[in-house]
Amino acid sequence: MLSLANFHSASRKQISGKASFVSGGTAFLFGCTLLAGSAWAEVPYFADQVKSGALPPMEQRLPEHPLKMDFAAEGKEVGKYGGDMVTIMGRSKDIRMAVVYGYTHLVGYDQNLDLKPDILESLDVNEDGSVFTLHLRKGHKWSDGAPFTAEDFRFYWEDVVNNDDLFPVGPPRFLLVDGEPPKFEVLDEYTVRYSWSQPNPFFLPELASTRPPFIYRPAHYLKQFHEKYQDPQKLEAMVQERGLRNWAVLETDMDRPYKLENINLPTLQPWIIRTQEPSDRFIFERNPYFHRVDPDGNQLPYIDRMIFNISNAKLVPAKVGAGEVDIQSRILTLKDYTFLKQSEKDKAYHVRLWDVGYGNYATLYPNLTVSDPVWRKLLRDLRFRKALSLAINRTELNRVLFFGLATARNNTVLPKSPLFKKEYASENIGFDLKAANALLDEMGLDKRNDDGIRLMPDGRPLEIIVETAGENPEQDDILELIGDSWKKAGIKLYVKALQREVMRTRAYSGDTVMSIFTGIDNGLAVPSTVPSEFVPVNQDSLQWPKWGQYYDTGGEAGEKPDMPAAEELMKLYEKWRTGGPGQQKEAWEHILDINAENLFSIGLVGNVPQPVVVADGLKNVPEKGIHSWEPGGFFGIYHPDTFWWDR
Repeated sequence: MLSLANFHSASRKQISGKASFVSGGTAFLFGCTLLAGSAWAEVPYFADQVKSGALPPMEQRLPEHPLKMDFAAEGKEVGKYGGDMVTIMGRSKDIRMAVVYGYTHLVGYDQNLDLKPDILESLDVNEDGSVFTLHLRKGHKWSDGAPFTAEDFRFYWEDVVNNDDLFPVGPPRFLLVDGEPPKFEVLDEYTVRYSWSQPNPFFLPELASTRPPFIYRPAHYLKQFHEKYQDPQKLEAMVQERGLRNWAVLETDMDRPYKLENINLPTLQPWIIRTQEPSDRFIFERNPYFHRVDPDGNQLPYIDRMIFNISNAKLVPAKVGAGEVDIQSRILTLKDYTFLKQSEKDKAYHVRLWDVGYGNYATLYPNLTVSDPVWRKLLRDLRFRKALSLAINRTELNRVLFFGLATARNNTVLPKSPLFKKEYASENIGFDLKAANALLDEMGLDKRNDDGIRLMPDGRPLEIIVETAGENPEQDDILELIGDSWKKAGIKLYVKALQREVMRTRAYSGDTVMSIFTGIDNGLAVPSTVPSEFVPVNQDSLQWPKWGQYYDTGGEAGEKPDMPAAEELMKLYEKWRTGGPGQQKEAWEHILDINAENLFSIGLVGNVPQPVVVADGLKNVPEKGIHSWEPGGFFGIYHPDTFWWDR
């Protein structure tokens, strides 16, 4: 099988499922499909609707070749229909996790992190990765029963991302290669092609990302809100009725496949949202036209309804311990483990500990693009960043907060990554106050006030405000312990709790000096993984948001990287982008070398196990898994549509 690590040698490797090849180096990527002749069993949940004629029978709702899940490879068993699956979210915004858990992509990762077709029946890629031909499943339908066809891709490309009113900055960056958009072609009703003059190594990883880009849209539904297709008077009436500015705002509001703000928007996900905001209980009902089946040909999902209850995050562990959920990982942390274990037997659930895919459980991000010139000069001095790191007692953090189960490490790839080197994780993380103080003195920060706090070059006390997203109480505990040790180095630490959106906005604008957040999302990177978390190409990277903004906007906003190490990272990123497998691996290694040497982010502890609570009787949930946003979508990669109740 070909994982992304081998993407550029696709013509010589099997990508997934079954593969065959033709001359010219084209790779064919196929998923497992169920051919005609299988015996179908109607979903009991839909029996009355089928009997009344409100829904067609199952064999007419499925594509001609549905995706047959490989239960043997995943260690699963064929299940039974029925029941609800309840979990808790901390905010109504988090209903978007239904998309994450649904894990329905054009192509997605399997549990071995190999790419497999999902929504697509197959995918052809030429040898240099510049031409991608997407084959849809004939007979696949949206959740409202309308056909899912090439027209949905054409509508997205021509009428959404290339419409100046809807996308004034043009198509998303992953669809551009050196600013060049693809040549988009509709080959037939079920086949589309994207072609570039150069390789596009971003295309498939983006299609498989936890937050999918949705390069297709339900054209039959959204055309009613588009100026190109709707009568102007009717369209204006809809705009006025909702009190909106113009038709583009209306169309955008109606077209939010990730945020799920429009409950009438057709979907391809396993469950359909049925509850309109605001609410403290969101119900997702099974999709009658979902394209996956189990090995016996039974349409998935097994579970009829997924329910998200909304609760204050501080109350979630108690609610979980009281048996109010069927499956839960979100908001739970290792410190909840002992409490949750105590109620296992009485409340009929089990607590499992999964590995994590984050590079670090908690990481400090000095903002190298902070607006304050004095802070900018300090934070960009490697001696200062090293001093901060050496003045942190990570052994104490691990012992006090994580029962000694965590690992002191930098914010870098995990040992399971083929790119891992031991020194990446261990450099500059030893607790050495003497060395930290010597580095600060060497910088000229040797003057102190009456409280023993060092003075900055402009006379201000060296007081660092660390901003948090206010979502993880453990981060406050971590910062309290760091504050104690930093004080011994003459540094005062203050904590400022914000909402995530506010914290990020302050970082983008240069107001933030330092923040704390989780480490890199994808600690399991392979050479063909986009190295964007280690290079200043994304404004969400809290260590260099303005540099990332500069790249994101093509130089229209933010600041051009002006540190030699950052400039070198950009050159290596270009080398990775244009190279084959060997060159990509070499670029990755140099990128990780530079990050380790320069300590752009200050890792604290990693490998903190994630508690996962599973109700007794809920089947096909792995005993051991990797809890990771990217890749994997937390539970998503284990396909909750295959979970079922044995009761």
